[in-house]
Amino acid sequence: MENKLTQELHQLLNNGLVIPATPTALTKTLDLDEKRQRALLRYYQSSGAGGLAIGVHTSQFEIREIGLYQPILEIGKEELDAYGAKNGKTLFRIAGVLGKTEQAVKEAGIASDLHYHAALVSLASFRDTSNEELIEHCKKIAEIIPIIGFYLQPSVGGRLLDADFWREFSNIQNVVAIKIAPFNRYCTIDVVRGVAESNRSDEVALYTGNDDNIVADLLTEFKIPVNDGIVKKRIIGGLLGHWAVWTKKAVELFDEIKHSNPLDVSELLTKGVKITDSNAAFFDSRNGFKGSIAGIHDVLIRQGLLESNHTINPNERLSPGQKKEIDRIYEIYPELNDDLFVAENLDNWLR
Repeated sequence: MENKLTQELHQLLNNGLVIPATPTALTKTLDLDEKRQRALLRYYQSSGAGGLAIGVHTSQFEIREIGLYQPILEIGKEELDAYGAKNGKTLFRIAGVLGKTEQAVKEAGIASDLHYHAALVSLASFRDTSNEELIEHCKKIAEIIPIIGFYLQPSVGGRLLDADFWREFSNIQNVVAIKIAPFNRYCTIDVVRGVAESNRSDEVALYTGNDDNIVADLLTEFKIPVNDGIVKKRIIGGLLGHWAVWTKKAVELFDEIKHSNPLDVSELLTKGVKITDSNAAFFDSRNGFKGSIAGIHDVLIRQGLLESNHTINPNERLSPGQKKEIDRIYEIYPELNDDLFVAENLDNWLR
């Protein structure tokens, strides 16, 4: 596959997209539940998502340990190919890539061979590595496939990355976007400043991964002083684990934000607080995000998209009281869920 994005794909990414970070459907014996995996992907496509991210944190990084990384990417390719052939529409395809350089290069090669458009590069395996070494690692991956930076919050395995890193990262020619997900306003500004100060500030798209601050991220225009001028940047879309559930409503919200005017902002920010409250329950913020993947699974089980809450890591479980918190969210914010949409289409997705 050509290792550069076409103009059409660049434009697609830079127009701003809803990109769910997809979970992995497993049986109780930790085998891939292919039927439900395909149903999940069909749900996201039918909801109006503009892309899919597969093999990422929400997919469980541990899929690599039990040989499921390539199989779920293959299923993703098949479903995306079928959707494109039927609808004449391209969805942006992202594959998660992680590990030290040898593993990451291998995964990038798999993703490229399967015609994924870009790789979301996790640097969680590099705990104390210098910026220079990280940049060299990223350059090697960028030789194979366009790359998207990933600022993963430290509480779930990420590491701190300063503005200097993001400036040099953005200067890599095949960097196409950055997912900003530190769950920290200071760190978020570091990313935006690094991109603004780079030589490619107009070429690198910013996507929120801050599930705790989705609406405000999407509404904010950053104005960064650079030399004698001001560089303006917006976070133009989202690549989010939170959008792995209630996706139809997420697409509607994103469309509302894109077409909002200044008079709409107050009401949108109010809705944003409800979404953050929901995310606190889904991602188990009160317990240091220990139940984040299990919380996403719990909502998908309620909707019938997943059958049971199985994870590879035995510590990935609902925390005490987390299910009650999700019950609370369902009760007080019924307007946020897309249960009816799922119920009307589930049999077709599970065919």
